[in-house]
Amino acid sequence: MLRLHRNAALLALSLASLLLAACSSTSTATADSPLAGAGQLVVVTAMDWDAPQARLQRFEREGDGDWRPVGDAVPVMLGRSGSAWGLGLHPAQPSGPQKREGDGRAPAGVFAIGQAFGYAPEGVGALPYSAMAASHYCVDVSGSPLYNRIVDARTVGADAVAGASEHMRLDLHNDGDTRYRQGFVIEHNASGIPDHGSCIFAHLLRRPDETTAGCTAMDDAAMDALLRWLDPARTPRFVLLPDAEYARLQATWQLPTQPR
Repeated sequence: MLRLHRNAALLALSLASLLLAACSSTSTATADSPLAGAGQLVVVTAMDWDAPQARLQRFEREGDGDWRPVGDAVPVMLGRSGSAWGLGLHPAQPSGPQKREGDGRAPAGVFAIGQAFGYAPEGVGALPYSAMAASHYCVDVSGSPLYNRIVDARTVGADAVAGASEHMRLDLHNDGDTRYRQGFVIEHNASGIPDHGSCIFAHLLRRPDETTAGCTAMDDAAMDALLRWLDPARTPRFVLLPDAEYARLQATWQLPTQPR
C-alpha cells in the first residue's frame, strides 16, 4: 500500500512537472517572439527574394488575441533588387541574402516603426513627426559616426554630412520630387553598424512601377491611411518577408495568417 501511495505521488509530481514545463515553454515562446507586445502590424510580402513588387496589409489585435486584418491589401514597391535580411527585432537568419549598403534590397524581418517625416510643417496621425528642411540629410556614408541618422546640417555642421547623398527635401534638390512628402522611418540597423544599410523608409511613389533603393513605397492614399492608423501607444511593428519565409516563420514569430 505504501508503495502504491509512493508511486501515485511520483506520478502526480511528474504530471505537475510536465504541466509546468509546458506552461513555461508557452510563456517563453511568447516572450521570444519579435512581435511580443505589438498591437499593430504592417505586413509586406513579396513573391520571392528578388521581387521588387509586393503587397501591404495592416493588422491589429487586443492583448495577445488573434490578429485581425484592417482594410484591404495595397500594392507597394520595394528595392530594385528585391529584399534581403535586415537588422531588426528578429533573430539573425543565416540562410538567404543579407542587407548591405547600396545593394538595392529592402530589409526583410521585423522592425520597429520610427518617426514620421515630410515636407509639411505638421504631420498627420499620432507618430512623432519631423518637418524636413533643405538642410536635412539621412547620412548614408558608412564610415560616418552619424551613419543611418537623419540630421540637420545647420546643427551638426556641413563637414558632418560631407558625402551624404540622401536629401530629405527631395523636392528642393531633385526638381520637385514628391517621394519624401510623407513617410516614416523603418528602424533597420538602428545601431548604425557600418555597411549594413541605411536610410530605410516607407515613402510615396512617383509612379506605380518605380522601384526604390531599399525602401517600401506606396501611393498617397495608402500612405495617408497608414499614417492616420498607426499609433505608437500600440507598439506598431513593420514586417517584410518573401512568401516562403513568411510561411516558414509564421508559427514561430506568431504572424497573422499569410496575406493573399
